Amino acid sequence: MNTKTEAARRQMIDQQVRTWEVLEPRVLETLAAVPRERFVPEAYRGVAFADTEIPIGHGQFMLSPRIEGRILQALSPARDERVLEIGTGSGFFAACLAAMAGSVESIEIHADLAASAARAFSALGISRAKLETADAFAYPLAGPYQVIAVTGSLPLYDSRFERALAIGGRLFVVVGAPPAMEARLITRTGENAWLSEPLFETSVAPLLHAAAMPRFQF
Repeated sequence: MNTKTEAARRQMIDQQVRTWEVLEPRVLETLAAVPRERFVPEAYRGVAFADTEIPIGHGQFMLSPRIEGRILQALSPARDERVLEIGTGSGFFAACLAAMAGSVESIEIHADLAASAARAFSALGISRAKLETADAFAYPLAGPYQVIAVTGSLPLYDSRFERALAIGGRLFVVVGAPPAMEARLITRTGENAWLSEPLFETSVAPLLHAAAMPRFQF
């Protein structure tokens, strides 16, 4: 065990994640157990645990640890639940979901990012996460899912994801345009009923091919 790495991981959890009101033991245990540094591009390994978004290519970034913690706490995936992630990216968040849930299906539009995540999964023996290279907006969502995490933002809210939830299922999504977007937790409460709860403000790169905000014309 690299004591320097473990000290940096513990500092990440204590000084970033906990201070952002992430106190759920299962979430903290997951962030301590899944080796974030194994998913960070080699050029950025030195800042694997920093409170920052790390570039991974294609204009995409790993979410900061405190945001990942907040999402996991809000969704609270259980061991018997089926999870869908839109936007694999580095694969770290999918690995965290797989550590908490029963099974994870993660969709990534960029083949090289999906391949890199798959290599990390194989090296770490992560078997409960299945990766698909596809455009989420052209992909048939084979629900129902108990948990859906959309890790890129939607300039305009898209109801296709909430409709793939099982009743009682939870969806995390970020909606809006920079500099201030709203992170929301959507819970399906009935066949045609959903409850939306605002979580926090943030700014996240949009999903590729997501519908854009209409431009004002004068």
